[in-house]
Amino acid sequence: MASPNEQVLIGVIGGSGLYHLDNLTFVKQVNPETPWGFPSSPITISALPSGALIAFLARHGQHHSIPPSSVPARANIAALKSLGARAVLAFSAVGSLREEIPPGTFALPTQIIDRTKGVRPASFFEGTSIVAHAAFGDPFSGNLVRWLEKRVERVLEEEGKGVKLAKDKCIVCMEGPQFSTRAESLMYRQWGGDLINMSVLPEAKLAREAELSYALIATATDYDSWRPHSEAVTAAEVFKTLKANADTSRHVAAVVLEELHLALSGQGEALILNDAGSMKYSIMPRSGSTDPADKQKLGYVLPEYFGEGAVTEVKTEAEVKAA
Repeated sequence: MASPNEQVLIGVIGGSGLYHLDNLTFVKQVNPETPWGFPSSPITISALPSGALIAFLARHGQHHSIPPSSVPARANIAALKSLGARAVLAFSAVGSLREEIPPGTFALPTQIIDRTKGVRPASFFEGTSIVAHAAFGDPFSGNLVRWLEKRVERVLEEEGKGVKLAKDKCIVCMEGPQFSTRAESLMYRQWGGDLINMSVLPEAKLAREAELSYALIATATDYDSWRPHSEAVTAAEVFKTLKANADTSRHVAAVVLEELHLALSGQGEALILNDAGSMKYSIMPRSGSTDPADKQKLGYVLPEYFGEGAVTEVKTEAEVKAA
């Protein structure tokens, strides 16, 4: 069995402006082909100063060539889990819907409003003969978010740039690639939205289906389009803040990833990760007409239920009735 330092326990997904991490030693690059295709970019396996391994992929590709609606999110999440990841720490540039969240602010959201338009495959079970309804009332891993809040806040304070952390915020995920109209931006504020981006879905939903604990570190780049006496958001405005945010994100990641890996490889795993086993009662009882190919496909991302020698077997309808 591999020692804790030889296991990839954490997957990192970099968003706009964050295409690599610092303070890491390159180990290798892999590009696993999943039943849902290849991930957005080859995955870089790197070692932290302690020797612990993490897996990093760029959500929009190494050269930002993939628009939000075309990100192969299923392949990204499946590939990270296939490498052994138990938690996913995602980064994303976001717009702010609140005056008190100025550009440059970091945020750890706890809720999501879905404004995508159904063009993004949002489930590993889509197109199979097996049905599942994952619980998604709390779309981020609560224990992981709370653990991160203290660490991220501490790192930002130690950095001394005056960057603040916003907590318990609601993020709106829009389809894009165009930015919001002023009317839409105002509506999202009325709905209770605090942040807006184009990437957190279906990523968070797929992480839940894969039983990976998922948290998003959001970095505000602009005020979207709701401020009446300000210019509406443009890509040029976003890019002004993007580099500074990315530099701070790399600093945060360098510190937090080391502590998170240490916690996950010790007794802290049970306290931080609370998504393992969450799909046990979400998968509908299977009938005899289940396609074996579908079972094999889902076994890639959920070997616990569909792989060979699965510990937890989802019963057929006949088995449920007989029980």
